[in-house]
Amino acid sequence: MGYSDLYLAHRVELVDYATAIVGDRARGEDVVQEAFLRLDAATAGRTLDEPVGYLRRIIRNLAIDWLRRRSVEGRHVADARDVEGVAEDRPSQEDVLAHRDELRIVMDAMAELPERTRVALEMHRFDGFKLKDIAAHLGISVGLAHALVYQGLEHCRKRLLGGA
Repeated sequence: MGYSDLYLAHRVELVDYATAIVGDRARGEDVVQEAFLRLDAATAGRTLDEPVGYLRRIIRNLAIDWLRRRSVEGRHVADARDVEGVAEDRPSQEDVLAHRDELRIVMDAMAELPERTRVALEMHRFDGFKLKDIAAHLGISVGLAHALVYQGLEHCRKRLLGGA
């Protein structure tokens, strides 16, 4: 399957995945298009065993980079406004830093997971797939899909709580 076929076959799924991270469908489309460009450049004629998984990783990285840039830009805009006495409807800087640390811990924990467990967890938590769909995609039983998602969540929870 060429990359154009891959794009056509998985576009909606990948845009949904990117949109869940960046929070905006149009930006999600942009992220997916950029990811395909990077996939083409990175592979340079090589054939990948798991091109969709590799593509999802590129999309996740691009989306997180975009969120980081947006956060930095938002701080610059907020500094420029510097309005005193106006209550803002956003988290404090301490909350933002704490949430960034938590996100980094979760992303690191997910990177530590075995591939099949990570894919099952991402499909369930980020893409909203049902266990039966995850099982079909991975060629496993629904019970094993449930166990993989649970193991992935448990690993992330332990890392967030400071455990191994």
